[in-house]
Amino acid sequence: MPELPEVETTVRGLARVLEGERIARVALNRPDLRRPFPPDLVQALTGARVTGLGRRAKYGLVHTDRGATMVFHLGMSGRWRIEPQEIEKHDHLIIETGSGLRLALNDARRFGSVDLVETERLESFGPFAGMGPEPLDDDFTARHLKASLAGRIAAIKPMLLDQRIVAGLGNIYVCEALHRAGIRPDKEAGRVSNPALERLVPAIKEVLAESIEAGGSTIRDYAQPSGELGYFAASWAVYGHENDACACGGTVARMVQGGRSTFWCRGCQK
Repeated sequence: MPELPEVETTVRGLARVLEGERIARVALNRPDLRRPFPPDLVQALTGARVTGLGRRAKYGLVHTDRGATMVFHLGMSGRWRIEPQEIEKHDHLIIETGSGLRLALNDARRFGSVDLVETERLESFGPFAGMGPEPLDDDFTARHLKASLAGRIAAIKPMLLDQRIVAGLGNIYVCEALHRAGIRPDKEAGRVSNPALERLVPAIKEVLAESIEAGGSTIRDYAQPSGELGYFAASWAVYGHENDACACGGTVARMVQGGRSTFWCRGCQK
């Protein structure tokens, strides 16, 4: 599933070609993805000007001058294609701009979603209500984590995947950040020390920033809107490296937490 860096990379790629453009045509090639497209999506977007693009957690935001924002989630296999030579079977939403640009939302597994939300009410939109801070924002701090994790007996890794604590973190990047910070993924969250939290927050920010710079991580279907793949997978220190040697001299192990694979090093994560 595309995680925060992949969505951020997607949004930046779309912004370069879509921001300021007038939407001339919208076409739906099927009635739904994971759930039906909004019934007024075509009418609301046709003729609207794109005023900006953004991201909230793992959702992309396309703002328009009509006070409405298209909110998209890439699901398991979704990706935007810019100027596709041909419309493919899984190009389910097509947008054409006044300047002749064409974009296609491609989603083979159809686990993604598209919503239309009043821009001024975005924070109360169902998936966003009660979300924690963005991990790349200044208000995501060790102090915030300490307060959010106080008294929690659950393991630190699933707590970091809780969107109410921090928005948008996914399995790959939590594994990598915990490794950089030297924290066991199964350590009781409320018992993670202050110095460890002071290491963890910058580790999270760094691993996300580095992945965004690399265009994200390509696993299976993900590609940037330009068609380029993401190359951060080449920098994974532990994720997917079960039984490989860690840089510390230890061995990368795998455990299952909440139905998800966790990769970590017994040597340097305490």
